[in-house]
Amino acid sequence: MITQPMVQPSSLIPVGMNIVPLGNVFLFQLTDDLQDRLENLLDQKKADALTNEQIAELEGITELSRIFTLINAQIAEKAAWCPLKPENLSKNAPEVSVNTAIRQNI
Repeated sequence: MITQPMVQPSSLIPVGMNIVPLGNVFLFQLTDDLQDRLENLLDQKKADALTNEQIAELEGITELSRIFTLINAQIAEKAAWCPLKPENLSKNAPEVSVNTAIRQNI
């Protein structure tokens, strides 16, 4: 196994976390600035132009996004209103973007 340094996701929370309402729950998402940074780093990765520091930053932001996805999935599963329930997939559903996960049977 090859180990690789990573920016600690917890260090990104003070500047990189938004809590947004969705129905009767609150979900976690990256701030616009951190989302933009993530997209910029992904573009640089595609061009194979990342420094070691940028690779560590990308790994940290990606891990924070995964953490938000897992937490949001658990919140949505426990909530009375869940965007993944068929009865909530209508024109009346709130228009927001958040990190969510859908369990797949593979």
